[in-house]
Amino acid sequence: MTSTELARASVVPAAPPAAPSRSPGPALAAAMLGFALITLDTSVVNVALPAIGADLGAGMSGLQWVVDAYTLVFAALLLSSGALADRVGASRAYGWGAVVFVLASAACGLAPGLPALLAARTVQGAAAAVMLPASLALVREAYGDPGRRARAVSLWAAGGTLAVALGPVAGGALTTAWSWRGVFFVNLPLGLVALALLGRVARSARRPAPLDLPGQLTAMTALGALTFAAIEGGPQGWWALGLAVVSFAAFLVVETRRRHPVVPLGLFRNPTVAVAVAAGSANSVAFYGMLFVFSLFFQQVLGLSALGAGLMFLPMTGLLAGVNILSARAAARYGARLPIVVGQAVAVAGLLGLLTVDADTSRPLQALLLVPLALGAGFSLPPLIASMMEAVPAERAGTAAGLLNAVRQTAGALAIAVFGSLAAASVEAALRTGLLVSAALLALTTLLSLRLPGRLPGRA
Repeated sequence: MTSTELARASVVPAAPPAAPSRSPGPALAAAMLGFALITLDTSVVNVALPAIGADLGAGMSGLQWVVDAYTLVFAALLLSSGALADRVGASRAYGWGAVVFVLASAACGLAPGLPALLAARTVQGAAAAVMLPASLALVREAYGDPGRRARAVSLWAAGGTLAVALGPVAGGALTTAWSWRGVFFVNLPLGLVALALLGRVARSARRPAPLDLPGQLTAMTALGALTFAAIEGGPQGWWALGLAVVSFAAFLVVETRRRHPVVPLGLFRNPTVAVAVAAGSANSVAFYGMLFVFSLFFQQVLGLSALGAGLMFLPMTGLLAGVNILSARAAARYGARLPIVVGQAVAVAGLLGLLTVDADTSRPLQALLLVPLALGAGFSLPPLIASMMEAVPAERAGTAAGLLNAVRQTAGALAIAVFGSLAAASVEAALRTGLLVSAALLALTTLLSLRLPGRLPGRA
């Protein structure tokens, strides 16, 4: 039984299978919901971490792995998942990924202990990596007209932005009203709806696409070992760091010899690509690293409930979608470089302003001081992605997008690993260090971004 047939059987078992619809609506709805689920799980868990730790007896390193087990596997497999979606067909890849994601979410919610939770989170991340490029491919296949396709992709992206915005509040509400397990069980009905919508989508064609398994394996080993070294430390950490160095060296050798490498290293000779990857990484370090540390600060230092912590993020995350739209308009009028530089500069100012926050700072002021970070990150990222896409040949656009997203997610995972290790000794000290490191990285990439072209070149 294919994943599409399984979706029909499990969602509407009493009804006869309906013929797939050629209408683009179900494809767009399924893609938006799938992308929203994927991005929701990058932010919804943060405010539930203290409750997970208390219930499962997990220390700080265990809580870091609850986030990074998902993010790292997701990031690493993004390098190859686009080719996989082409080989098996976008609709099949999406269906398989969604089924596994739902089952893994149920396993997370039912986990009797930390090892079971981490194993399920790892499977979740792998399924999310398969779903992401397949969801975007569904949109591309459903809309033949370039103008309608562009609007549909914007809606697809908005679904992910909205999920990031609602994640902390939803996580806090579910944890406070029910249990930390609710942040995973909420994926079940949403995932089943996505599968039901997929049953109305025409089956995608298979396309030949090369897979670079040696490159994928060495990349995953390097990223996993590096994160292990940052989280665990000690003698084991040094051994892991050595493994990361060896694996990364092997990855570079493999990629230079493969005919179809998972990461074409020649892309980095383009200054725009190099700057975009660096700036996107710094953006993720600041945003996801601070989301993690402030979630701990609000609950462990200020004594807020999970819901209270989630609401503290609402002014910050609630502006993301609107800022993305303003950024696109600014880039269209003034060119990409201006909103990229201005956005990063605003984020740096916001991070430095957050250095004034302590336990005595009023709650409303703390929530408002988080806003410039979101404004800056949200304003700079869309034109940054657009600049990178325009800087590479059309046939490399998918590879470049996968590379940028993979590096950004990896940077966020490493930020959580490093800042979380510092938080094990002192949350407040980790907060100060994280703010300074994030501000320094973004200040550097702001200067580098001045080298970007002022306006995106048009393509024939």
